[in-house]
Amino acid sequence: MEDVRIDLVTAESAGELLTVRRAAFVTEAQLYGDPHLPALTQTLTELVADIERADVVTLGAWLGHRLVGSIRVELEAEKATLGRLAVVPDLQGRGIGTKLLMAVLTYLPDQTKEVWVFTGQDSKQNLAMYAKAGYEHQYDQHTGDLTYAYLRRILGEDGPDADDVLGQLDDATT
Repeated sequence: MEDVRIDLVTAESAGELLTVRRAAFVTEAQLYGDPHLPALTQTLTELVADIERADVVTLGAWLGHRLVGSIRVELEAEKATLGRLAVVPDLQGRGIGTKLLMAVLTYLPDQTKEVWVFTGQDSKQNLAMYAKAGYEHQYDQHTGDLTYAYLRRILGEDGPDADDVLGQLDDATT
C-alpha cells in the first residue's frame, strides 16, 4: 500500500473518521459480543472535541481522497497512549494499520519515553501486530465483560524502529 498517505486528521474530516471507525470496530464488537464499544458509541460532537484537544494527535491514512484508516494518540508528559487504531474492512490485512502505528513515532514529542497501547485480549491479529512493532505485554485489565491487554514500548531500546517494521512490511507485500 505504497500509495497510502499518513497525515493529521482535522475536524473537517470528523464525519468521515467516525464512519471509518464504526466500520472497522464492528468486527471487534462481533468478536466480543458487545455493540457498545466506545468507538461505536462516540458521537460526532464528541469526536470533533477529541480531535481538537491539545493533548491528542489523530492520524489518518488516505488512499487518494478516501480516508481508509486512523489512529489516536494521547500525550501525557513522557508517555503516549495509542488507541482507536482502525482500518476500513475492505483494506484490512494490507499493512495500513502497521503504517499508522509506525507513523505515530514521528509525531511524538521529544520527551516521550514510552508508548502504550491496549486492545481486547482476544484480538490476536492486533496483538501480533503490536508485538512485531516492538510492544511487550505488560498486564491485563478487566472492564465489565471485556478484558484488555496493555502493551508498552520503551523508545530508544533495541527493537524494531519505524524503518525496520515498514521494510519488513514492504518485503511481505511485494
